[in-house]
Amino acid sequence: MLLIQLLQITLQDTVSNQTGEAEETLSYWDLAFKGGWVMIPIILLSLIAVYIFIERYFMIRKLSTEDVNFMDRIKDFIHDEKIESAQMLCQSIDSPTSRMIEKGIQRIGRPLNDINAAIENIGKLEIYKLEKGLPTLATVAGAAPMIGFLGTVMGMIIAFYDMSNAGSNINVALLSNGIYTAMVTTVAGLIVGIIAYFAYNILVAKVEKIVYHLEARTSEFMDLLNEPVS
Repeated sequence: MLLIQLLQITLQDTVSNQTGEAEETLSYWDLAFKGGWVMIPIILLSLIAVYIFIERYFMIRKLSTEDVNFMDRIKDFIHDEKIESAQMLCQSIDSPTSRMIEKGIQRIGRPLNDINAAIENIGKLEIYKLEKGLPTLATVAGAAPMIGFLGTVMGMIIAFYDMSNAGSNINVALLSNGIYTAMVTTVAGLIVGIIAYFAYNILVAKVEKIVYHLEARTSEFMDLLNEPVS
């Protein structure tokens, strides 16, 4: 209720001062500066979120591409007992799948459980590489709105402090600093948090797609080793 009363006072003062005055406009940069120093960590978090999303997006996109004939060629090499050729093929391709299959080929001749365990270990390392930066992006999604709310509280404290000092001489100029800080930081924090949240979920969905692909290729490779020798 106090916030509503403050906004009503501000609106009344603004309307009363509009007679004979030119309308004043604020650019986005000027509006950002009205948020005070709280905008600095919010802007930094936005830059971090943009960097992580762009870097991870193109990295995941690059690693998710694979030759559709890769596994067929691996099968042919193994059936023909050309193990070295199969390893060379894996080394020539930069993808999580090729590195997992290469580790499995290196273990051919050992028990199948050992081969499967070796492939799974490489798979975990590859997934860890793909998820690099995602926890930071999730932190940005949660921290940015909280910092924005901190700015809101600080702005209201400033507004109430100015009110207490002004007594009955309350005007829009006196309250503008606190209200600007409160509103601008809230909006900025929510915008950064929402964008980071969507960016995080987009990347998580892409990583999960690659994980499913790796599991499918692992099963395919293990089935290949389980085939009876003709």
